[in-house]
Parts: sequence; C-alpha cells; structure tokens
Amino acid sequence: MTKEEFLSMAESRYKELKDLGKLDNFYDYEKSFDAIWQDLGRMYLERSLQERIPNSNDRRKKKL
Repeated sequence: MTKEEFLSMAESRYKELKDLGKLDNFYDYEKSFDAIWQDLGRMYLERSLQERIPNSNDRRKKKL
C-alpha cells in the first residue's frame, strides 16, 4: 500500500473524526473514536494482506 492510498483512506474518515467534537460526553467520544480507528486499521490490514497474498483460496480463511 502506498502512502497516497493510506492517506486517502484516512481522509475518507476525517469528517467522522471531526464531527466527534459535537458529542457532549467523553464516553460517547471515546467509543466512537475507537470504532473509527479500529475500522481504519481493519481496512489497512486487509489491503496490506491482499497485496501479499492476492489470490488465496485457503479453506481455513475466515468468513464474514
């Protein structure tokens, strides 16, 4: 994954991060912040693994 690809993924979630400032309590802020970053990390990991193992037909692969 290139730096530009990562930055475009992060930029797509920037508005959500910016809107967190509108929340009135810290618990909701922290919960939403964590969910956004976990999703961004998941997207990064999936894309990185696709580059390393492009056509994996492993029967042990986890299914959603």
